[in-house]
Amino acid sequence: MLLVYTGEGKGKSCACVGQALRALGQGLRVAFAQFLKRPGQAGEQRMLADLLGENFLAGGLGFFREESERPVHRRAVLTTLEWALARCGALDMLVLDEAVYALDAALLAATELESAMDACALADCHLVLSGRNAPGWLVERADLVTEMREVKHHYRSGVPARPGIEF
Repeated sequence: MLLVYTGEGKGKSCACVGQALRALGQGLRVAFAQFLKRPGQAGEQRMLADLLGENFLAGGLGFFREESERPVHRRAVLTTLEWALARCGALDMLVLDEAVYALDAALLAATELESAMDACALADCHLVLSGRNAPGWLVERADLVTEMREVKHHYRSGVPARPGIEF
């Protein structure tokens, strides 16, 4: 199955973590890759590393904001994708957190993501993707799409990001 968590609201990475936990609880073999978060950036990383060991990678360099940084971010995305696909055949579920962000920022090509989708389907490995702005072709191809919608966020009232809440 292909599962996609998208939308402007908070909770996409949390949904990926929850999906991974659910799969682990059913005895499935899971790997989890983060495309943009750098190691040590988010609270879930410590827990995922403990649970998954070598099957967890925070392969990003932080969020992509400067066009001058495109080449290094692109290399990090490709390295993360290569790491993930090397595990695909030995897994029941592969989570590619923030892959849709990477796609939207043109750090990951549609053909590269489609190849990953094909590889997982061929290996009978569930694929979970997250990130804002999932394109129509991805929504169409997915078996499940959940869109997070922001209704209210404390940041808009001037409250800064908090450990354990945003990261």
